[in-house]
Amino acid sequence: MNIRKAHIRDIPAIQELINVYASQGLMLPRSLNSLCEGLRDFLVVEEAGKIVGVGALHILWTDLAEIRSLAIAPERVKNGLGLKIVRALLEEARQLGIEKVFTLTYQPGFFEKCGFHRVPKDALPQKAWKECFDCVKFPNCDEVPLLIELKDIQPNQTG
Repeated sequence: MNIRKAHIRDIPAIQELINVYASQGLMLPRSLNSLCEGLRDFLVVEEAGKIVGVGALHILWTDLAEIRSLAIAPERVKNGLGLKIVRALLEEARQLGIEKVFTLTYQPGFFEKCGFHRVPKDALPQKAWKECFDCVKFPNCDEVPLLIELKDIQPNQTG
């Protein structure tokens, strides 16, 4: 198993993995265009040449980033891959000097196990909502916002 930065050749597999869950209403879909534009945000978990996990760290401001598009192959769920991806993304945020990381999710329990805590939507800066205008659920977002402050945890302490 290898966690690494995503490559262009990974985009079809990333999109397929995300859209498995998007088709079930468990996460938002990602277009080919958005994946190409945000490719540098993504980490993938590769196992025997197959992408079995994905997650992205999207920087919004000097002190704020978002974990998004976290998806694990259905046959690999409950094997700790999600936690490993979140840890890797938080470590990347720490190395970049980012102080806070948030997520908008339909799976708040998982992120709470990773050390995130729920926050009111209005606690996030307006910049966090800029992509929401293009979302099919705007303005009736039902995702749960969670936040973690990296100063409050030691490296690899999550989960």
